[in-house]
Amino acid sequence: MRGRLLTSLGLLSLAIVVASLALHAQTPVASQRKWTPPRTAWGDPDLQGVWDYATMTPLERPREVAEKDVLTDEEAAAYERQFLERQKGGFNTAGPDWWDRVHLANKRTSLIVDPPNGRTPPLTPEAQKRAAALAEARRERGPADSVEDLGLGVRCLQFPTAGPPMLPAMYNNNVQLVQTRQYVAIVNEMIHDARIVPMDGRPYGRIRQWMGDSRGHWEGTTLVVDTVNFSDKASFRGSDEHLHLVERFTRVDRDTIEYQFTVEDPTAWTQSWTAVLPMHATAGLMYEYACHEGNAASVAGILKSARSEEKSSDR
Repeated sequence: MRGRLLTSLGLLSLAIVVASLALHAQTPVASQRKWTPPRTAWGDPDLQGVWDYATMTPLERPREVAEKDVLTDEEAAAYERQFLERQKGGFNTAGPDWWDRVHLANKRTSLIVDPPNGRTPPLTPEAQKRAAALAEARRERGPADSVEDLGLGVRCLQFPTAGPPMLPAMYNNNVQLVQTRQYVAIVNEMIHDARIVPMDGRPYGRIRQWMGDSRGHWEGTTLVVDTVNFSDKASFRGSDEHLHLVERFTRVDRDTIEYQFTVEDPTAWTQSWTAVLPMHATAGLMYEYACHEGNAASVAGILKSARSEEKSSDR
């Protein structure tokens, strides 16, 4: 009797061990071993370094793949080929030698993850009226009637690549993060913009700024940068001075930071929306983007050319 009991217990133990090993084999490696981020000398998660956030994944999901949030390997390869072909034919700021090498981020069809359809929410009626008035004003003027008719990028004042929020473009998708106990510096290669983010809980100021007024804090291992007080001159996809931006930087492994941002503006969109993209560690150097603020020489040439064309058409 005792022998049969020991045999039964032995078989039961063996079954438990086998089941445990099978379960372990089916569990992803990432969940088996939780990665621990490095720490600064004063104990904060260390995000320092140069990070590349280039990707082919568009901000909004294209209509032709409206029902897919992730592509198959074959679909992703075809999309990347088509993407490069379109850029060769339509991107005239710089040639392919200048472009960052990019791919789809995890084969996703959009950076926007909320709303689930991968697209920005509808504009509010107020924002639609603003957009219509702006379009009408542009129709009544030439694209280069004055300096202020030229876009912020043309005047080297602000680029979407640098943000905030940061969005990938064809080149200069590098950002350097520098930390001290009191501040985090976010330094973008594009147009060499820099944000100095206080981490000491101080209140916001009252001055509206092109890149807003940022404050930072830690939520676990995630750096949260909360920004308000944007200038209405720096509209982000239809926003105005009511824009509220929350960015989250989470180092998920040695070479990757997950960058997430959520924007809300009750005068622009019917709801807030969120996008996510990876930032990869790079050993490359940061270079000055030598675009003089105001882009004086180029702007003067654009305006002179426009006046010359007007004179020619009047003859």
